[in-house]
Amino acid sequence: MPAPELRQYPSDGFGHFFRSWIQNPLSIGAVAPSGRLLAKMMAMNLGAGTRVIELGAGTGTVTQAILDSGVRPQDLYIVEQNQQFIPILKRRFPCCPTIQADAMSLAEHVNGSAGSFDFIISGLPLLLFSAEQKLRLLSQAFDVLRPTGVLRQFTYAGRCPVGRDLRAKLQIESSLVGIAPFNLPPAFVYRFGRA
Repeated sequence: MPAPELRQYPSDGFGHFFRSWIQNPLSIGAVAPSGRLLAKMMAMNLGAGTRVIELGAGTGTVTQAILDSGVRPQDLYIVEQNQQFIPILKRRFPCCPTIQADAMSLAEHVNGSAGSFDFIISGLPLLLFSAEQKLRLLSQAFDVLRPTGVLRQFTYAGRCPVGRDLRAKLQIESSLVGIAPFNLPPAFVYRFGRA
């Protein structure tokens, strides 16, 4: 009698994340998933009734922190470009709307939701984006956010990932929320809101 076929699932965690980074470092932007302290910092001040979009969810470390903060699964829209992470996210968070897409096409995928989200939590490697890409992404992000909505972004550089000229053009302001010094690598969390 032949041995039963074993079904293979993508592995969660560091190994899978690192392999994806090796294959395409510019699309991943990190060598490891976000640490717990960084995830909690990204999810602070969220809660029940808050509508959130997460950009670049990876394997879901920050996603879990967002849900742990009290956000209802149906109020958390997950946008991830990497097709290898989608099965992991759908398995871990089956009640969250999960969209495999490039964040540059955000407006298409949340069509009809203009001005209806409270937060966008972004793990995208913005420092690797051109000024034109940042303009396109941030314009769409602020279109789907409420007037008081906030975009929270982490970066591995000690400087704001959106330059002063672009912030002025978009009429947004930034502030440093905090630093996760023990993250791999250390991370800086910025808040962006309308000026």
